[in-house]
Amino acid sequence: MTDPGRAAVRARRRARFVELAREFAGHRSGLIGAVLLVVIIALALLAPLLLPFDRLDVTKVTAGANEAPSGGHWLGTDPSGRDVLGVLLWGSRASLLVGFAATAVSMVIGTVMGMAAGHFEGLTRSALLRIIDFFLVVPSLILAIVLSTVLARGLTTIILAIGVTSWAATARVVRAQTLTIEARPYIERAQALGAGDGRILGRHVFPAVLPIVLANTTLTVGAAIIAESTLSFLGLGDPSTFSWGSMLKIALDTGAATAGYWWFVLSPGVAIVLVVLCFTLVGRALEAVLNPTLRGL
Repeated sequence: MTDPGRAAVRARRRARFVELAREFAGHRSGLIGAVLLVVIIALALLAPLLLPFDRLDVTKVTAGANEAPSGGHWLGTDPSGRDVLGVLLWGSRASLLVGFAATAVSMVIGTVMGMAAGHFEGLTRSALLRIIDFFLVVPSLILAIVLSTVLARGLTTIILAIGVTSWAATARVVRAQTLTIEARPYIERAQALGAGDGRILGRHVFPAVLPIVLANTTLTVGAAIIAESTLSFLGLGDPSTFSWGSMLKIALDTGAATAGYWWFVLSPGVAIVLVVLCFTLVGRALEAVLNPTLRGL
């Protein structure tokens, strides 16, 4: 038989989810950003069907180099004669993969460190705060460049470099929320009943900080995509993988911008701006929905 208490909890959670979904739909800018993101992610996933990777092989292309946009090539061709639209679609897969994976690493580290820094006291709290302050003070991009230079080149290295260096801001937000939550009476009652650190953090604190973490996640994905593009533009990415940053790197190396081949420079630039803008719109809408103090603003 189903526990009535658990069934009631699930019913409340479903009702709360429906309520949040309706509130999110009321933010037109966030809804537009979400729809565009779904379309972009779908195009990235369908890239192998829309344009097989073999058609981007420089030994098989039949088009000329740096051809202007036309009916045959909607975004023109690159200096190697490859279709820019195809390179853009395949590049979106790497850029989005790095954005999501690096954000996941950053959110896990930031959430754990933030909850620990807000929950524990004494020497443990002091040590955690010093670590967080170090990663806040030192520019994350500089640390990512150092890690990408030391480690072997590849998407995994870029994901680790971005994720390990961009979690401090999340940790500060989570710590502040943890301190607020642990000042509430039900936490004191749980401690008086003998609840341990693990139970308090996992059962009470984590569910309460999760909405803020989710809202911060969408904003961090955009920053991770920009960081990946920067690292690839600096030549620290995987040379065998297409990404929007590597497209800009090729455009710089071949002089596409100065030679007037604007379509090869503009396409990845617009793609980066559009995706980051969409994630920002979705993040702001989620923040307004999940944070009661921002509702109505």
